[in-house]
Amino acid sequence: MRIVSGEEMYEADRFAMEEIGISGVMLMENAGKALFEAMKSRIPKEKRVAVLIGTGNNGGDGFVLGRYLKEHGYDVDIWLIPPYSKIRGDARTHFDIYRSLSYSYRSYEDGVAFARDIQNYSVVIDCLLGLGLSGAIRAPYDEVIRQLNRSSATVLSVDLPSGLHANGGYVGEGVPVRANKTYTIQCPKLGAFLYPDADFYGDLEVVDIGLPQAAFSSVFNRELWQKSDVHRTLSDRSASSHKGSHGKGLVIGGSKGMVGAPVMTAKAAYRSGAGLIQASVPDEILSVVAGTVVETIFQGWSSREGFFSGEVPEDLSSFDGIAVGPGLGRKPGCKSVVEAALSTTSPLILDADALYHLAELKGCLKARETPTVLTPHPGEMARLTDLPIEEIQRKRFEISRSFAKEFGVYLVLKGPNTIVTSPDGSQFVNTTGNSALAKGGTGDVLTGMVLAFVMHSSSIQEGISNAVFLHGQAADTLVQTTHTTLDVLATDVIATIPTVLHSFLNQHHG
Repeated sequence: MRIVSGEEMYEADRFAMEEIGISGVMLMENAGKALFEAMKSRIPKEKRVAVLIGTGNNGGDGFVLGRYLKEHGYDVDIWLIPPYSKIRGDARTHFDIYRSLSYSYRSYEDGVAFARDIQNYSVVIDCLLGLGLSGAIRAPYDEVIRQLNRSSATVLSVDLPSGLHANGGYVGEGVPVRANKTYTIQCPKLGAFLYPDADFYGDLEVVDIGLPQAAFSSVFNRELWQKSDVHRTLSDRSASSHKGSHGKGLVIGGSKGMVGAPVMTAKAAYRSGAGLIQASVPDEILSVVAGTVVETIFQGWSSREGFFSGEVPEDLSSFDGIAVGPGLGRKPGCKSVVEAALSTTSPLILDADALYHLAELKGCLKARETPTVLTPHPGEMARLTDLPIEEIQRKRFEISRSFAKEFGVYLVLKGPNTIVTSPDGSQFVNTTGNSALAKGGTGDVLTGMVLAFVMHSSSIQEGISNAVFLHGQAADTLVQTTHTTLDVLATDVIATIPTVLHSFLNQHHG
C-alpha cells in the first residue's frame, strides 16, 4: 500500500481530474460514500453525531458523508464552521445538493451555541481542514479544535486530524485534533508514520475511493510492509535443502562487559532460518561465551584488554553474510575489524558500535559493490549524517532516502514504524512492534534476524522487511499474550520467533 506526501496526493487528484477525466464532484461523492461505508459500523444509531465542516475538499467530503448519514437515519448535526460564502467549487456543489434535499445545518457564527452543544455529542466527525492546512491554525478553527479536544466525544477525523500537516513536522504550535480514529483517503500520508504527529491519529484506516493507479505514477515508491507482503514473500525450506543452502553466517562482536550481544545475534539468526553461524569474539571472552548457543561455532580473535586488537585471522569471503557490531566496543582495534569487514565481498550487516566506527569509514562504504545493510537507531543516524536527532526524526523519509542512495546501502532506520530504504530509494514502512522493544539487546536480536533473512531470501529488501516485521510481531505477540511492554526481554523476543514463523509458514501448508 502506497504512502504519499500531501503534494503527491494533490497531484494524484489533479491527474485523475485533468488527465483521466474524473470530475472533482464525482471524486468527492466517491469519498463521502466510502467514508460512510467505513464509519457506519462505528457509529451507533441511537447516538448523537456532529460533522464539523470547513472549507475545501475535506469539508466537501463532509457534506456527502453527512447526507448519507441523514439518509440512513442517523441523528446527525452538520456544523458549518466558515461563513456560507467561503464554500466554493466542488464542495459548494455538494453543499447545494445537501440543501436541496431540505436537510438542515447549523452555523458556527459566534461560537456560543457550538461551545454549549459540542458537549452533547457522542461522536464528532472532523472534516475541518484535512490536507488544506497551510501555516498555523487560524481562527475560528483553533477555538473549535480546543473545544472538540475538551469534549468527551469519540472523534473520527477524515484524511488526517485537522491542524496537522500531511507530511508531518508538528512542533507544538497550535493544537491539532486528537482523533480516536482517522479515516485517510486512498493512501496514508507521511505524517501518520512520524512522531509526534502520529500520536494524534489514533487508529488509522485507509478508505479506497477508487483513484486509478495511473494517478500515482510519479509518486516516490513508498509502501507499507504488511502481513500480506510477508505471506507473499516468506518461503519455507524445500525438502532437499541442507545447511549450506540457507547460508553460512558470521557474527563479529562482543567485548569485555558486552558478552551477551553476539550470543543473542547468533541465536536469533539460527531461530530465523540461518544454516550455520560462526561467532567471532575477542579471545579473552571466548571461554565465557563458548557454550551459550551450542549450535554456534565460536572463534576467538586476538584481543587487548577484552576488545578486538584489530587482526582478522581468517578469510571472510567464505561467508554468505556477515554481521558486525553487537557488543563490539569503540576501541581502535574494533574500528580495524569494521574496516576489514567493509573490504569483503560478502553481504554485510552493520549495527551498534560498527555504525559508530562507520561514521569515519564512509569512503570504504561507498567503495563496496556487494549489498550492505545498516540498522541505525536515530542517535546512530545522527552521527552518520552529522544532523541533530530532532531533524532525523522530523525528516525520517527524506534523510533515509538520500543516505541510502548516496552510499548504495539498504538502510533500516529503527523506531516506531521502522523504515527500510533500498539503494534505489524505494521505501517500506513496518507496521509491527511496540514500546517493549525499547530495551537493551532487542537491536542485537534484529541484527541476527536480518543476517539470516538476507542469506536465505531471494530479494534482499524483502528479507530485511520480513525480518523487521517478524521482530516487531514477536514483541506484539508477547504483549498480547503473556507479557506487558515493561517486562519483555530481548531473549523473550528470540524465544517467540518460532511462534511467529509458525503462524505464517503453517498457513502456507493449510
